[in-house]
Amino acid sequence: MSILRHLSTDLTLIRQSLSRNRHTIIMQRQLHAKRTQGLDKNVWVEFVQLAADHKAVNVGQGFPDFGPPEFAQEAFSKAVNGGPMMHQYTRGFGHPPLVKSLAKFFSRIVGHEIDPFEDILVTVGAYQALFCAFQALVDEGDEVIIIEPFFDCYQPMVKMVGGKAVYVPLRPRVEGTAGLSSGDWVLSPEELASKFTPCTKAIVINTPNNPLGKVYKTEELQVIADLCIKHNVLCISDEVYEWLTYDGAKHVKIASLPGMWERTVTIGSGGKTFSATGWKVGWAIGSGHIVKHMKTIHQNTVYHCATAVQEAVSQGFEREYELFGTPESYFQQLPAMLHHKRKKLASCLEGVGLQPIMPEGGYFITADISSVKVDLSSEGGEDEPTDYKFVKWLTKEKGLATMPVSAFYSPEHSKEFDKYIRFCFVKEDSTLDAAEDILKKWSQGQ
Repeated sequence: MSILRHLSTDLTLIRQSLSRNRHTIIMQRQLHAKRTQGLDKNVWVEFVQLAADHKAVNVGQGFPDFGPPEFAQEAFSKAVNGGPMMHQYTRGFGHPPLVKSLAKFFSRIVGHEIDPFEDILVTVGAYQALFCAFQALVDEGDEVIIIEPFFDCYQPMVKMVGGKAVYVPLRPRVEGTAGLSSGDWVLSPEELASKFTPCTKAIVINTPNNPLGKVYKTEELQVIADLCIKHNVLCISDEVYEWLTYDGAKHVKIASLPGMWERTVTIGSGGKTFSATGWKVGWAIGSGHIVKHMKTIHQNTVYHCATAVQEAVSQGFEREYELFGTPESYFQQLPAMLHHKRKKLASCLEGVGLQPIMPEGGYFITADISSVKVDLSSEGGEDEPTDYKFVKWLTKEKGLATMPVSAFYSPEHSKEFDKYIRFCFVKEDSTLDAAEDILKKWSQGQ
């Protein structure tokens, strides 16, 4: 019996050892897919958490701290209480009432008859629309031109499909001049043209631009369009801030230019349109021969978006179709309200010695911090960009959260633009007042 007990104990120890070794062997294998290598850091995760940790006044993140308009809230409430089918699956590629509303609304703007069931894909926010575009249209080895500054998800999305991001920065016409607007930041047509190669598959533009607020003029878009047509390149146009333009700036859809409908995917956002970013309803509009490939990605990932929210966005567009161009239109009222907030924040920044770049569109102001004298030696490592250090210092020491603009640039150009930070002005006046109070107290104490 003693021998059997010892034998049993030995077998148990052997099994445990084998189990541990097997676990070690498994863990020695690379767990993550190579396509995610180097993409784990995210500026939003880092700085949103920093703002929360220090209970800072948040004018960094791009969302309203006020609710959507009453008609949108009523439409959502009505949809939620609209019967059992509002809580079940709807059409996977877009709730029929919504795609019909979008097609009707945007057909007259683009100047092309949009097929609601062929030319539109409804997604979980504009983010997923971008994801579907890159996944469906960019192959390994393809080059994608990205105009800087850019919304930071473009770069990792290109890398995840094995594409190569090629960067072209907007630059100010005259460096360091006070009173610059976002319209003074321009592309070099020659530099842009030099980036097109036989490997170029697509170009990504963002107008109005985040974070700069630049609204591309027709002649600027025409330069891009001519190159797309010449080189047979797709255009992915991120237009989530299309209704937010100021001082006479006019948003022009590149898809409306001759020869561009059949090669453009236009990205839109219900959250940005109706000040309801948590709804997460976006869309891609383009020729059916392009959109069908994006549908393949969508049906094999998310497949379906929330029915009741799609219904509410549909009702919002039906209302705006009838009121379009009138003072009652939310697309008139929202930019009018934000015009006041934009001026308020810009005036405050100027007053404390920061140099704002007045945006023509969107709801962000980029400010030059190069004239500010602050000891940042305790913030971050030696190689960390100046704007990252400044934003950390401002959040921790003064309780005001903003965003570093170099995060919107490629590594090769980020150092050139790390003297800028981004402020968001789609906030309640009380939030902007609190931010102004912090900045003034800091300025007076310098």
